[in-house]
Amino acid sequence: MKMKLAEVAKAISVENDISRWQDVEISSVAFDSRQIANGALFVPLNGKQDGHKFVSSAFNHGASATLWASDHPFEEGEQPFLVVKDPLRALQELGKYYLSKINPIVVAVTGSNGKTTTKDMIASILSTQMNVTKTYENFNNQIGVPVTLLNMESNTEAVVVEMGMDHPGELDFLTKMVNPDIAVITMIGEAHIEFFGTRDKIADAKMEITHGLKEDGTFVFNGDEPLLTQRASQVDRVQRTFGRQLENDLYATSVNLTSHEIKFTTNMWPETEFTVPMMGEYNVNNALAALSVADLLRIDPMNMQTGLAHVELTQNRAQWVVGQKGEQILSDVYNSNPTAAKQVLHAFSLTHAQGKRVVVLGDMLELGDAAANLHASLAQELDPSKVQSVYLIGSHMKVLRDKLQDKYPDNQLHYYVVEQKEGMTKQLENDLTADDIVLLKASHGLHLETVLASLQRK
Repeated sequence: MKMKLAEVAKAISVENDISRWQDVEISSVAFDSRQIANGALFVPLNGKQDGHKFVSSAFNHGASATLWASDHPFEEGEQPFLVVKDPLRALQELGKYYLSKINPIVVAVTGSNGKTTTKDMIASILSTQMNVTKTYENFNNQIGVPVTLLNMESNTEAVVVEMGMDHPGELDFLTKMVNPDIAVITMIGEAHIEFFGTRDKIADAKMEITHGLKEDGTFVFNGDEPLLTQRASQVDRVQRTFGRQLENDLYATSVNLTSHEIKFTTNMWPETEFTVPMMGEYNVNNALAALSVADLLRIDPMNMQTGLAHVELTQNRAQWVVGQKGEQILSDVYNSNPTAAKQVLHAFSLTHAQGKRVVVLGDMLELGDAAANLHASLAQELDPSKVQSVYLIGSHMKVLRDKLQDKYPDNQLHYYVVEQKEGMTKQLENDLTADDIVLLKASHGLHLETVLASLQRK
């Protein structure tokens, strides 16, 4: 990103006179005053605190200008201020303006599970032939999407935008901001069911991603999911399906799994074997979604192979790391929901281990009235012959503990409330040997990354 302040002001309808600052150059945007780069435009947002309190700090850290909400007291000083009605709305307008200026191909990705992994796979494959920008980490909401757009270099040819949601209408807003050329839905699960009530309503909300799809755009979706195939019939756009069923446009014809990678072939390129450096058969569908996008954008199959084989995954999503004792740890601590938890538990239970398989599960949040039943349902993926030690933490996990008491002896089943996380970590450290493998899985609110840090600390 590189714009003069005059261009920024024109794009977002600034209310004050900025003529003396119009040649100030802006090279990035930031909403955290601690993470400012020189030349940044600071966007003061209202969160736990009012972002206007940190404007001085932003300038001290190198900001070149700041937005300022018109309903806040304002005294014009020496530093460049752009007065707007709503800084968040201005950020979104600026993102949309910059997107139209750069004019890349836009790929939008959503889904109850797999959207971040699929985003990473798509970006990796496209990068073999194109200049690509992708959503950073989990910047997938009304703030993160415009920040993603404004982080594009001027030579960006494709941008892969992850879109998250936990309420109806959010994807409608995001997709109309970016007007994707390709819209992807990975799958429908129970994530955020607290706010929707049923999977049908979750599917309705996910389908909002098609509302902003260009008229000549393509809708790519999981054809194994009836909730999507039913609703796709109402979408007047070109469609491509992927999945495991033979009725899909793209499907896997063979799958071979190991602890750390997947190899598979497809109907579309039968002589080409693809490798993904990830565990879990569920990731085949994510790879198929990425290959569907790649095919639409005419990526050479050899480059598809290379892109998948060398994909760089967003941190803490089914990522293998090594603990201080030499134990292998599968870190999947960024988020959790019932579908994802069952998938990774199933894959983990099949992973080779010389020692014990140890599972650490924390609460899955935003499940509402269904929380008890959905936590208890994880019991079907926990077998003492495959997973020898289970650690559970959080108020919702007490239901799973109760469900497992007939399966597991007391010395193999451990339950903790959130306030006991430090004690759980110490017990876990004492329990592990170099030959063990460990799975860490929970919603981000449980912050199991602190457990991971302790296990890795030298």
